[in-house]
Amino acid sequence: MPVSKRDHLLTTAEQLFHEQGFHATGIDRIVSAAGVVRMTLYNHFSSKEALILAVLDARNQRFIKSLDIAVASAPEGHATSALAEAHGQWLNAYSQHGCIMLKAMGEFAEHSATIHALAVGAKNDLLQRIEAAVARDGLAHCPGLARRLFTVLEGSNTTVALLGVATALADTREMIELVLDAAMRDGP
Repeated sequence: MPVSKRDHLLTTAEQLFHEQGFHATGIDRIVSAAGVVRMTLYNHFSSKEALILAVLDARNQRFIKSLDIAVASAPEGHATSALAEAHGQWLNAYSQHGCIMLKAMGEFAEHSATIHALAVGAKNDLLQRIEAAVARDGLAHCPGLARRLFTVLEGSNTTVALLGVATALADTREMIELVLDAAMRDGP
C-alpha cells in the first residue's frame, strides 16, 4: 500500500527534526526532502507547529505501543524487564541522536507551551507504564521504584548519543537489573 503524502511528510519531518533540531529545520528543508511543494505540506498541516505536534504525537504513540506490546507478552514477574528491554530496542532502532521529546522540551520550553506540554505528557506516559509494570510484577510496595527506573531509562536517552548504543544499553540493562534486584531483596 502506498504511503500517503501526509505520512511521508510526517516521516521526513520526524527524521529531520530528530537529526537537526526543530528550530534548525525549516519548512523549505522539509518539503525539499519530502519531494513535495509547500502547498502540499500546508494542505495537511496548518503550520510548522501543527506539523511538530503531529510528529511528536505519532512518534509517542508508536513508542508507547512498542512498550505495551512488550509488557503484555512478558512472562509473569518480568513486565518491568520487558518494558526496559523494549525501551532499549527503541533507542537502538530510532534514537541514536538522543530523545526527540527531550529536544522538544528544551527547544520549546519558552516558545510553545503546547509543544512543551505534549513532550512532557509523553514522558509522563512512560512513567505511568513503568508504574503499571512494577505493579504487575508485584513490586508496587517499593516506594520510588518506578521513578528510579524512569531515571535510569531517561539517562539512557542521553548517554546513547554520547557513548553509543551498545555501551548505553549494556549499562542501562545492568542498572535496571541492580535496581530490580534491590527491590526484590527488600520484599513486601
